Amino acid sequence: MPTTTNQIEWCHVRLGEDMNWWVKEVSDDVHWDVDGLSIVDPRQIAHILDLVEPLREYNFDQDIFDRGFIAFRIDKDLGDGHIRLVRTKESFSDAEDPLFGLPDVVDEENGPYADFLNHITKLRVAMLNDMIDFEQKLTVDEVEEEIREEENNNFIEGKAVHLFNEVTSILDYVPAGWELDGEGGSDEEEEDLDDFPDIVDDEEAKKISESENLKWDEDDEEEEEDLYEGGPPDEEGEEEKEDL
Repeated sequence: MPTTTNQIEWCHVRLGEDMNWWVKEVSDDVHWDVDGLSIVDPRQIAHILDLVEPLREYNFDQDIFDRGFIAFRIDKDLGDGHIRLVRTKESFSDAEDPLFGLPDVVDEENGPYADFLNHITKLRVAMLNDMIDFEQKLTVDEVEEEIREEENNNFIEGKAVHLFNEVTSILDYVPAGWELDGEGGSDEEEEDLDDFPDIVDDEEAKKISESENLKWDEDDEEEEEDLYEGGPPDEEGEEEKEDL
């Protein structure tokens, strides 16, 4: 029996003020609720795949990742930070075009995306217990409770939690008071994706060009104007120097 996720063929997404992508409309509005529904872009997918690399030693299952996200490619730039995406059968690991990933949340509790979150949480806990000498072993329940509390606080404050933050909060998780040596986490600079299409307008480029950090040419000109441009000292001044 085919799943309901097979019925979604395209989605219309927008770039939010937080510079994350959010779903505005989908082809199947019967099974999908777009209210607060987010989607990861190609850069974010690449970053998530980097973060799961250490978990491969703990039997990370790539198939669970691939089932947790529905792959979409760019179909059309609609302007003003809106694009139309269409579904593709390409896999995230070897796609020729940059892909977006929509979490399969038709069944939020037991669906493929929920399975993915459970999978990486268990592996992260196993890795932390191996790398840190806790007095008592860290448990999955403890991690889930702490992360859920943070999400509830954001909800109370009216903040929508993007799925990228939801995933990285697990993959970067370290208990308070502890740290892992040699782990970059989410503070590392994300890899550049040279073939990522120019979807957004040039507003960000304009902001950068107007930045104070890029006004060094003007500052140099002002400094040159302040240099001494007078003539040689007068003769009286020269005679006073000779008397000394």
